[in-house]
Amino acid sequence: MSTERLTPEKWIAAGFETLRNIGPQALAAETLARHIGATKGSFYWHFKDVPAFHEALLRHWQADALAEVMSLLHDDGSADKRLRQFGRGILSNPYESSLRVWAQSAPEVANVVAEVDAERLKYLGYLLSQLGLRNPDFSRAMLACLIGLPQLNDDDQKAAAYDALVDTVLALT
Repeated sequence: MSTERLTPEKWIAAGFETLRNIGPQALAAETLARHIGATKGSFYWHFKDVPAFHEALLRHWQADALAEVMSLLHDDGSADKRLRQFGRGILSNPYESSLRVWAQSAPEVANVVAEVDAERLKYLGYLLSQLGLRNPDFSRAMLACLIGLPQLNDDDQKAAAYDALVDTVLALT
């Protein structure tokens, strides 16, 4: 067993890695404890139960995702530059796809993902309106692209495909 002092943050980090590498079915106390070389008792020291852990994991991702949107909202730079940064941020998140897979079978996860997506759509709409595009379908199409691109295995292809979409949108302005 590990002698390193565990914190809720370390359990959450282990949860994200487990979600990505094994899947949502492995987000259980025993599996996580085995993954980080700890006891289930340590898990229950930090979390009331597995649903409380799931809630903490989701809130952590949600807070990070919304903080990224807020940060970009206050960044300087052209709308097209910020549009590219926004996309790269989502595409570089190693847990985004795994959370979306989990959301397919867990309504509480789907609700959190939907809340984040709603804020992301607002931000995309804001950026696109700065470029003169006010049709909300453009925002939805761009977000759909960012949701689907991680299914490609080549990271370079993901970024290039998103950049091509941004270039196409810019050509419309």
